[in-house]
Amino acid sequence: MQLNKTLLAASIALLSLNAHGAAFQLGEHSAAGLGRAFAGEAAIAEDASVLARNPALMSEFTRNQVSLIASYVKPDVSLKGTGAPSYADASKLDDSSIAPSAIIPAGYMVMPINEQFAFGFGAFSNFGLSTEFADDYAAGQLAGQTEIVTVNMNASLSYKINEQFAIGGGLNYVYADAKIVRHFGTSPLPIPAQTEAARLEGDDYGFGWNLGVSYEPSEGHRFGLHYRSETDIKFAGEYSNQLPAQLGGLQGQSLPGRVEISLPAIAEFSATHQLDQTIALHYSLMWTQWSSFDKLEAFVPGRETPVFHKQENFSNSWRYAIGADYQLNAETKLRAGIAYDKTPADKNHMSISIPDTNRLWLSAGANYQFSDVSSLDLGLSILRGVNRRFSETDNLGQVWQFESEGNAYLFAAQYNLAF
Repeated sequence: MQLNKTLLAASIALLSLNAHGAAFQLGEHSAAGLGRAFAGEAAIAEDASVLARNPALMSEFTRNQVSLIASYVKPDVSLKGTGAPSYADASKLDDSSIAPSAIIPAGYMVMPINEQFAFGFGAFSNFGLSTEFADDYAAGQLAGQTEIVTVNMNASLSYKINEQFAIGGGLNYVYADAKIVRHFGTSPLPIPAQTEAARLEGDDYGFGWNLGVSYEPSEGHRFGLHYRSETDIKFAGEYSNQLPAQLGGLQGQSLPGRVEISLPAIAEFSATHQLDQTIALHYSLMWTQWSSFDKLEAFVPGRETPVFHKQENFSNSWRYAIGADYQLNAETKLRAGIAYDKTPADKNHMSISIPDTNRLWLSAGANYQFSDVSSLDLGLSILRGVNRRFSETDNLGQVWQFESEGNAYLFAAQYNLAF
């Protein structure tokens, strides 16, 4: 039984290195925001998606509004092998696309109650990732299939104190589901590379809160500040493998196991300035508390002390964005923005599940007003990452070396309806 516990610990180690080492934050909350690289999001009150970035802005609405969003993410993350153990071919590590495309949906509703109060509800995601490698990938212990999906259901209430100040807060129910599959890979042992070395699947839910404030010193100029708390998640699920009995294989059985993590807190300061009748300027500064990942521990039933403990080296990260709107005519508004997103990953603890890097955002978008009650937003962003070289060691002590390139293309569409 002790050997089985050790195997469970190994599977959790793989999860911690690859799911969290890459920083899996999502920010695709609206197509309108995507068009300006999400600059000014905690200060702009354009549509119901404000609920995700600052619920205090719901106080600016005078009628009910619904916003429905679909964001398409096409990652372009490639790997090149630059070094491998003597019995492996480094060129077999090359992979031109390790992250599949995905569609991220979101929906919001804001309902003013009276001149001071407004209520809102939203369903969106703040964290998620997916990477896939072939079953017989040479460095299979480092990367196979990694999926983390979260859904945040956020109910919020805002209160307009006076013409300048408003506050808002909300409660969040966060559901999370994770799947980690690793294969044995190339080794000096007579075990096929595609042998499943670890499979861990689990889910859980947690609760959090968020609080925002907006300040409008004069017409056309507004500042916003928003904080979203960290959320504790205790993944509970099953662990299994296909290893031979002499290496601790479970012979078709599975073990219960759990690992506790904290989805990090997020704080954002934004401002928007209407410079004249056609041009508006926006900017944002976002902080994410990735340092909350100070350690990762795994537990099995019947034992109070962890069967696995790993100290992490994440640091808090910052994101800077500036953008602008141009009112082309009565129906059409054009948007553009640029942002710089700093990775929280330690350069000495890189991982191939998603080799994270600093990113530059280049964004453009538009809004078309069909009528006084309905409109359509479109947004497009190109993300350019910095190339990085790093090495990673598997559970057998084998050292693999890589060069990574990480870019992405994002497109979003959003429909808004007031009633």
